[in-house]
Amino acid sequence: MVNGLRIYINDRALEIDSVDRVFYSRRADGPYYSWRFEKRSEQWRCARVHASDFSSKTLSMSNWKAVPSALQSKLVEHYQE
Repeated sequence: MVNGLRIYINDRALEIDSVDRVFYSRRADGPYYSWRFEKRSEQWRCARVHASDFSSKTLSMSNWKAVPSALQSKLVEHYQE
């Protein structure tokens, strides 16, 4: 896992399984990113979330073990130092 990385989910959204779930990440005081699985390309896609379009109060911390392994790899790659 990456130092200082926090993973979040939106508990209020109807998310049946982890592949359909949207994950959010943030490292230290950096920007938030959303992570969605794109079924067509079978890859996780990331987008920076702008503060005006987003409320961090809707998020809950996620356990690293709940993050799909393919997404774990993308997160490590994204946050490489």
